Amino acid sequence: MEKFIIRGGKPLKGTVNISGAKNAAVALVAATILCDEPCVLENVPEISDITKCMKILRQMGADVRLTDKNTIYFDTKNIEKPVVPRELAETMRASCYFLGTLLGRFHEAYVPMPGGCNLGDRPIDQHLKAFKALGASDDIINGANYVKADSLIGNQIYFDFVTVGATMNAIFAAVKAKGMTVIENAAKEPHIVDLANFLNSMGADIRGAGTDVIKIRGVDYLKGVTYATIPDQIEAGTYMVAAAATKGDVVINNVIPKHLESISAKLRKCGVHVEENDESVHVWVDAPLQKTSLKTMPHPGFPTDMQPQFSTLLTMADGTSIVTDDIFDNRFRYVAELRKMGADISVDGKVAVIQGVGQLKGAPVSATDLRAGAAMIIAGLAADGITEIDNIHYIERGYESIDTKLKGLGADITRVVKPDNTDIKLSV
Repeated sequence: MEKFIIRGGKPLKGTVNISGAKNAAVALVAATILCDEPCVLENVPEISDITKCMKILRQMGADVRLTDKNTIYFDTKNIEKPVVPRELAETMRASCYFLGTLLGRFHEAYVPMPGGCNLGDRPIDQHLKAFKALGASDDIINGANYVKADSLIGNQIYFDFVTVGATMNAIFAAVKAKGMTVIENAAKEPHIVDLANFLNSMGADIRGAGTDVIKIRGVDYLKGVTYATIPDQIEAGTYMVAAAATKGDVVINNVIPKHLESISAKLRKCGVHVEENDESVHVWVDAPLQKTSLKTMPHPGFPTDMQPQFSTLLTMADGTSIVTDDIFDNRFRYVAELRKMGADISVDGKVAVIQGVGQLKGAPVSATDLRAGAAMIIAGLAADGITEIDNIHYIERGYESIDTKLKGLGADITRVVKPDNTDIKLSV
């Protein structure tokens, strides 16, 4: 069992480089199944979700090799059966993308129920709605999703609500379908655009990605390419908030500032300085943090994946802040952990009322999911005393070398390996 031990109270200072986007990369890796030739992905983050995606492809018969740090070679031509291994699928949410890519290539897919962070009920009914519109049937067999089509025919797809995962799966299934597919009420996140750009570079015909209407004209063949993943919007936002929470001064490199506009705007509302450059943002604090209201929304609104981190920042702001997050049911599970550190937060359904306390205090806490884990790190960095964070495997699903990067900014963070039944003795 690994834990992070953080001795807080040190302002973060310096420069940090952002890795490739986790939410884009897991989809791009799955998309290699649709490519008729070998392809190469660059700027792929070294995180556990990507490692699992690579293992899934290898167990299915693909040739997957790390050719350089953050660069992976894929040759999926030897995949013969559209079946995803159960033990890997059940550990990550992104395994559902193999439904769309396998259906698109084989007209058949067998994928066990996806796992991942416990953020409440996350059904795939909209994914299946898209597949059905293209001519596929679906069933549950031995606890796994089974989809099959004699042929895939382009059609109109309208989502009942904005959903990133279903938008991606609809693109996967439609890219080689016969004729035109029109996806309405599509998600507009940067990783949707990145996926479309990747497939278009192979020869796909996808237009409108980044808007709420995407049009796809099916093609017969996708050529091999070398493609670089976009920078991670959420990782960048996490370091921006960490700099603010510690009253630091940090330059965050390898970012697309436009992707960070909603985060930058809220930080400025809190009195944080954010200076945008071509491929970097500079974040610093020289005054007390101020309260603000926050509501998560699909892109280009404030991302739900940044809500726990930003709410942690608001525990240190002057006054009372209101945070509303109705994207997922269990987004406020981390609040109980922040209360251990002295936070004053009350939750009623999907609304949190945060009364700023100025200073958090170090305590033993747990990462309850990926972004909650990042919030615990931010809290520990800003807190007075020592914070011990367990369940850090959640954090490593989406943040590459987070302890190393934070050390480079002056943080006192240590990874500790201890047996499960051994307590770590800390002295303040």
